[in-house]
Amino acid sequence: MKYGNVCRAVFLERLNRFVARVDLEGRAETVHVKNTGRLRELLVPGSEVWLTRSGNPERKTKYDLIAVRKQNGVLFNIDSQAANTVTLEWLRQQDWDEIRPEYTYGASRVDFFMRKDTKKYLMEVKGCTLERNGTGFFPDAPTERGSKHLRELIRAASEGYRASIAFVIQMDGVSEVRPNRETDPAFADAMEEAVCSGVGVRFLTCHVEPDSLIVTSQEDID
Repeated sequence: MKYGNVCRAVFLERLNRFVARVDLEGRAETVHVKNTGRLRELLVPGSEVWLTRSGNPERKTKYDLIAVRKQNGVLFNIDSQAANTVTLEWLRQQDWDEIRPEYTYGASRVDFFMRKDTKKYLMEVKGCTLERNGTGFFPDAPTERGSKHLRELIRAASEGYRASIAFVIQMDGVSEVRPNRETDPAFADAMEEAVCSGVGVRFLTCHVEPDSLIVTSQEDID
């Protein structure tokens, strides 16, 4: 996926989950943060960040913060919407007979339904933006929603779907994601239960540029 109207800035401070201040060409600019996670290891004062300009003249903030270079030099895409977008692009390159985003399953919505011949698949997507010593971790903040999605996949697997959770790794140099038990033990427990119940785990490794995110490979753990 590609972004337009990308420019470089310097991170100053995060005002709340949705808004931050950056130094853009020598002036302080308030920008929208496209990720409600903690991002404590990334959004550090003085960090190099990239913005994309919004095309909506009615918005209070003119820019979205989409990428940041960590202090170790690695560039991270932090756009939480990018994970689903890049996954759909990747799925369309595969040999599926049918792909349906935002699929209604019972009273819930699952990110993707796929079909190959008579086999039906459900896949939930999570973007990973937390890295420690070369390994990705999810989540970086407690997520009841994430545990709920895993329980839905467990139910789907019991009903004959080939269910899986896909982690989109929004940084270079990382090939696996582990549950962040320290931050969210409930999600870690749900992951263990899901794997034992036949839910597959997929890692989508990516290459990140300031203006793009692309899936470069996959590894499936069934």
